Amino acid sequence: MTPYIGAMRQFFARISPVRATRDLRYFLKTRERYEWSFFALSIVVTGVVIWAFFYDSYAEKEYRPNIVYFQQWKLDRTDAQIVAQQKIDKPIRDAEVAAQKAREEKLRAGFKRLDDKLNDMGL
Repeated sequence: MTPYIGAMRQFFARISPVRATRDLRYFLKTRERYEWSFFALSIVVTGVVIWAFFYDSYAEKEYRPNIVYFQQWKLDRTDAQIVAQQKIDKPIRDAEVAAQKAREEKLRAGFKRLDDKLNDMGL
């Protein structure tokens, strides 16, 4: 047996879960009332700090670019084909523009509400 393993066995032979539990119970029985109050207060303060860090932390979303793929067109298209395709694409484009304007207006309204609240507070 190596000296290292022998030393480890000696160390763990002195440690007993029963003795450790008995020692902890004795230590806790001998505490005064004000020590328990400070103990509870320290746990609450520590919990609030940990909660605040957890509440305030966030992970940014992974950046995923919006890739727009363009359709390949033949070079020998006629003007009539181009106009026909534009008529098909116009309602889709108009819907996208309207949706973007609605998003911008919603965002603008939120900032306006925030600004009004700050103005009411005098800031």
